[in-house]
Amino acid sequence: MSVRPWRDIARRPSRQIMVGNVAVGGDAPVTVQTMTNTVTADAKATIDQIRRCEEAGADIIRVSCPDEASTAALREIVRAARVPIVADIHFHYKRALEAADAGAACLRINPGNIGSAERVREVVNAAKANGCAIRIGVNAGSLERDLLEKYGEPCPEALVESALDHIRLLEDHDFREYKVAVKASDVVLAVAAYQQLAEAVDCPLHLGITEAGGLRGGTVKSAIGIGSLLWFGIGDTIRVSLSAEPEEEVRVGYEILKSLGIRNRGVRVVSCPSCARQGFDVIRTVQTLEDRLAHIRTPMSLSVLGCVVNGPGEARETDIGITGGGNGKHMVFLSGVTDHHVRDEEMVDHIVRLVEAKAAEIEAATARDPVEVAAE
Repeated sequence: MSVRPWRDIARRPSRQIMVGNVAVGGDAPVTVQTMTNTVTADAKATIDQIRRCEEAGADIIRVSCPDEASTAALREIVRAARVPIVADIHFHYKRALEAADAGAACLRINPGNIGSAERVREVVNAAKANGCAIRIGVNAGSLERDLLEKYGEPCPEALVESALDHIRLLEDHDFREYKVAVKASDVVLAVAAYQQLAEAVDCPLHLGITEAGGLRGGTVKSAIGIGSLLWFGIGDTIRVSLSAEPEEEVRVGYEILKSLGIRNRGVRVVSCPSCARQGFDVIRTVQTLEDRLAHIRTPMSLSVLGCVVNGPGEARETDIGITGGGNGKHMVFLSGVTDHHVRDEEMVDHIVRLVEAKAAEIEAATARDPVEVAAE
């Protein structure tokens, strides 16, 4: 494969922090986060949802801790989770203290919102004592009143000033294990704020377009906003905020990362929009294949093209490809080369078996001596 320098994304240098056992920032992979929507006090329901998010590939999961019952359940939740848990705290500093003691890997809290300097000191001390990181979460919808009066409306400068004010409160107590988000539901506002913040600080940045909307609209807004920033090299961890189940947020997050070649998980499907030339029902076939291949975690590519106009060319760039042919007989490509044909009625099952076999082959190869594999 030839070198393609135009594919390289020059990532913004940032210092690295740890969220539990997951590195964020520096040269660590961009992580994918989500947030539960169960009542946190219901530990079983919350753990069940966390498990589904873990299966989808979540690296870090946030849970809301609005009351004492939630932080009481947090210890059991943290113990059961396979990934680090972030406790979402807003105004009550005691919830932060309880969450830190319960094993949260990170506290999502804005230090300026919890009251006196003494309370900030207590939260910082609890974070230090328990090895917690802190995520400062500035949101255009909840900017401080003095900043709204100063700027007249939410704007990039107001979001960045808010973030810097919160950062100062932490650094005044010699605490630097933090990451920052400056979210807005307005894509252009959020992107501009992140760009300004990226130039002002060296900490990891958590990306998101907040209150983005439902599965379709929210995916589009998040892909534009988060994708633009990642392409600029900005961003160390992401959350796609959707009015949808949290595991869907994780899947969309990985699709954004895959589209930029930043991180791969599972099958990347290349498919055509279909037209009158299609040799099979492309739309329904892709839908079925995406559902049946959702369990595959191994990074690989699959092209599903309805005809020979672009099919062979796309198949040359993917691990497995299917291109529509005549009389219900279609070409199957393996590693970019035409290998055999398959008929309509067998096609989906056949492709699923090929993908599963390829995934097993890749996994077996990566489990062997890397030097031996590289020499082949």
